[in-house]
Amino acid sequence: MSNPLTNLFRLARAGIVLAQHGVRFVPDGMKVPLLLQLARAATWPIRVLSWPFHAGQRSENRVASALATLGPSYIKLGQFLATRADVIGPELAKDLIHLQDRQPPFPVGAARRAVEDALGGKLEDHFTSFSPAIAAASIAQVHKATVCEADGSERTVAVKILRPNIEKRFRQDLDSYYFAASLIEYFHKPSRRLRPVAVVDMLKRTTELEMDLRLEAAAISEMAENIAPDQEAEGMKFRVPKVDWKRTTQRVLTQEWIEGIPISDIKLIDEAGIDRKALGIIVLQAFLRHAMRDGFFHADMHQGNLLVEPNGTVVAVDFGIMGRLGRMERRYLAEILHGLITRNYTLAAQVHFDAGYVPAHHPVGVFAQAMRAIGEPIHGRAASEISMADLLGQLFAYTDVFDMETRPELIMLQKSMVLVEGVSRSLDPNLNIWTAAEPIAKDWVESTYGISGRLREAGEGAGVLGKVLADAPRLLQQAESTAMALSEMARGGLRLDAETIRQIASEEARQSRNAKLALWVGALALVGIAAVLVLGGLPGVG
Repeated sequence: MSNPLTNLFRLARAGIVLAQHGVRFVPDGMKVPLLLQLARAATWPIRVLSWPFHAGQRSENRVASALATLGPSYIKLGQFLATRADVIGPELAKDLIHLQDRQPPFPVGAARRAVEDALGGKLEDHFTSFSPAIAAASIAQVHKATVCEADGSERTVAVKILRPNIEKRFRQDLDSYYFAASLIEYFHKPSRRLRPVAVVDMLKRTTELEMDLRLEAAAISEMAENIAPDQEAEGMKFRVPKVDWKRTTQRVLTQEWIEGIPISDIKLIDEAGIDRKALGIIVLQAFLRHAMRDGFFHADMHQGNLLVEPNGTVVAVDFGIMGRLGRMERRYLAEILHGLITRNYTLAAQVHFDAGYVPAHHPVGVFAQAMRAIGEPIHGRAASEISMADLLGQLFAYTDVFDMETRPELIMLQKSMVLVEGVSRSLDPNLNIWTAAEPIAKDWVESTYGISGRLREAGEGAGVLGKVLADAPRLLQQAESTAMALSEMARGGLRLDAETIRQIASEEARQSRNAKLALWVGALALVGIAAVLVLGGLPGVG
């Protein structure tokens, strides 16, 4: 665990690098705590001096360049914050949504050692050939290799390997993120609704999942099972790679090699005679089917993670970031969209209250008015101009006004919807999102509200009831024991002696003084570090 001073130095370096690239990490006009105002003032000279070097650069490129300079964990932070427009604002989120995760590869010798440590023996015991890295990102890189089958034939595979010491680097940077989030919550009360520390918690869980490649393999396997029934249906040309479990461990993932055209290469797709309009529908419908029907979706479906096979089948790769939606969230989403499309804004508003997303002290009618402000502009417009992702984004923009706590799973869905719509419309600019989505939504509603759905819910309810009844004797015994204990406490009283009370008060006062002192020392240190670096020509900062 890092100490506060170490975290301050890390954050100071990050702020200076951002300032060097002209990134306004604290937007002008935003009401911010004193500590961040001091940070902005300290880095102002750096932004002025570095302005000639990035004057013609687009803002999103400046952000991407700064995060790439700061290293792998900051790239992941940027990609994660792209899903949290409620925290960083819509403009910065829009810049980060297209942040590409590309890093220089680590040497093939280090990759060889990683494979041998993970799988045992020599690399040649597992692979008959092994290429240099063909793609490298912040957490892992991919190699092309071949394996020898029992019958003597060879099979081409993709081998994904974690970067050396990546876990240690992420732990260190996460410490500084927690430190910054705690400062923000302490000094800036309005930010507590957005739960900055909880945001870092979610980033930590996400990266931990990505750094265990067995979990990525399991995600591929789960999605393969979910979509297996779709393979027989006409037009369902979407699949995932096969996992080689024999050659997969925590730090090494081996899977089928996909020979396909990058879905971003429109020229090659056209030359291959593949129907681009059909591809756009396949991508959109596959994503909606996975999200609404299965509640388990690929949350990073950008163009770099989609390949097209010669027969027009879309293959998704890189399952490090996945999203999940429970049945309640899926029902909520369907009813919200239905209410907006049919102009039943009271229904759309009531769903928010029924789900507990909007506090009860707000009037349903006022929230329905907000729903109308979102829904009315879409009517009368061409279908090709309407975006489901934009609708969800506008919906989440009202979280502050109506004291709604953020729902990370729904925000991840909205971010993924932005990517999917972008891919689909790059293939077919005139794609009608609603027409493509209608059969998926219809199937989901019928399966949920129809006879089969009701029977399934009844079965689930019966299972829960059976479990409660089976646990009833144990629960009654626990309740009886608890009641006896409370009764005994009521008779005898719960007492703390005077010395214990004095010690508790003294310790709380000491911790409070130390916390405040550390925060002010930190603020002054941040200003001092920035000043020294400015006067010294910013040595060692890249």
